[in-house]
Amino acid sequence: MSNLLIHPGLVLIIGGILMSLCASRLRTGLQLGLPILALFLVWQIPDGVALQLSFLDQSLTPMRSDTLSRLFATIFALMAAVGGLYALKQRSRLEIAAAYGYAGSAIGVCFAGDLLTLFMFWELMAIGSTLVLWSASTTASGHAAQRYLLIHILGGVLLFVGIAGHVQSGAGLEFSAMRVDNLPNLLILAGMLVNAGAPPVSAWLPDAYPEASWSGTVFLSAFTTKTAVYTLIRGFPGNEILIWVGLFMVFYGIVYALLENDMRRILAYSIVNQVGFMVAGIGIGTEMALNGAAAHAFTHIIYKALLLMSAGAVLLQTGRSKCSELGGLFHSMPLTTVCACIGALAISSFPLTSGFVSKSMVTQAAADGHLLWVWLLMTAASAGVFLHAGIKFPWFVFFQKDSGLRPAEPALSMRLAMLILSALCIVIGIWPQLLYQLLPFEVNYAPYTAAHVIAQLQLLLFSGLAFFVLLGYLKRTPTITLDTDWFWRRALPVTAGWLAQSTRALITGLSPSGRWLGRVSNLVSSAVGVHSPLSGTWSLATMGLAVVILLIVQLVVVMD
Repeated sequence: MSNLLIHPGLVLIIGGILMSLCASRLRTGLQLGLPILALFLVWQIPDGVALQLSFLDQSLTPMRSDTLSRLFATIFALMAAVGGLYALKQRSRLEIAAAYGYAGSAIGVCFAGDLLTLFMFWELMAIGSTLVLWSASTTASGHAAQRYLLIHILGGVLLFVGIAGHVQSGAGLEFSAMRVDNLPNLLILAGMLVNAGAPPVSAWLPDAYPEASWSGTVFLSAFTTKTAVYTLIRGFPGNEILIWVGLFMVFYGIVYALLENDMRRILAYSIVNQVGFMVAGIGIGTEMALNGAAAHAFTHIIYKALLLMSAGAVLLQTGRSKCSELGGLFHSMPLTTVCACIGALAISSFPLTSGFVSKSMVTQAAADGHLLWVWLLMTAASAGVFLHAGIKFPWFVFFQKDSGLRPAEPALSMRLAMLILSALCIVIGIWPQLLYQLLPFEVNYAPYTAAHVIAQLQLLLFSGLAFFVLLGYLKRTPTITLDTDWFWRRALPVTAGWLAQSTRALITGLSPSGRWLGRVSNLVSSAVGVHSPLSGTWSLATMGLAVVILLIVQLVVVMD
């Protein structure tokens, strides 16, 4: 039976490549049909090992399915489908092809039963997401793509070195739960946390995502951080350090989102905040907490995509993204406003929305585990979420002062995509069992108790009151906020340049050997410097072949 199975991730990856070569009408058909086909194939893979191979005396499992992998693969395929519908008017062939390769690679991570397969799809994700960002074809997006790629190369190196050490220690390649009790496992965890947007490199996310196109940011929000959540659930459940990493992410995202003026940067910081809840739940490690982390990842992909779709519609129709330049858009964009408000209520865990039935599982797990301070911090953070994403984003963009802008509603395909996600936010919120039955463990939790609903409404009411009382302090001005990315955007290049100049001056100042060393330095610069052949433009195929060869050589050396 396994011989008849088709990997749903490969369908999207190969289909994305073909889409870049097709005529317009056929490309539209593939753009709408491929994710639906992938979603169908996700549910054809039986539980257990579906495909196993032998490589260098190691057993590889490219396809292994269970409830957890199926849950994440389902939402990834669904997000590709709705994102593809939303991006029908996107003219960039590269963006959609890269986005589908990106989504397919995320699905590949979900079904990877071994660490080598995981790493391969992990790196394909990095390539696909970088191309999605770069395809916006602006100077800012080009620079952001370079920084984004460097951060994810760092994460990939950490992950690969950790895997190599894990295998060399005799643990094998199987991807299963690990403890952080040795250096290789710590490196694997660090590589995963880089993709999750954990400190100290959380700033890569708000640095990169807002520079993508109006549709590209929607794809970027769905896959990288959530595949990291998936791998953490499978690889490191119950590691207490993740509780505190997650709580740091929660408050980091809130503080910076409250300070931010750009609407897409607000929502990007909000991603870090929401992933923090998931990471903390994974650290708690109980069945309730892991169910909550998985459920919250599922619902977060939906409502965050909805929020970014509404922001993308505003950006496309007005050409503006600063809150200080927007306002009063509900007059001419009522549907987009309603959809944005539904997403804002869902992210705030308002009763009868999807966020209420998922995030509450994590906080309840903290209470059940008698983790008082964790529960208190999560509850306080819930109020902060309502402040920055539940009220601030829709208020400053669609209401507050009248900016005088009267843009029309976006294209029909964009409106349909927003309506689909809005409906999912409400349907899951009203009938949570539709989601609970997909979770990895049996769910014995009732979200709609009188005490829970009343407590949540009181919390949201207090947060809303605080927002309008402090509105004068929260009004945005055309400013920017400094984050930790300053160190690799400004401080690191300046320091590196200063060190290079100082070293060269020192070498050339020495005599006579120093002059000889200076000539050697100049020779090396001519060979590998900025204007050398190695720094020229190479074809994508040549670069891809070189990377594959290097990885195979390194893997053979490690396995030897």
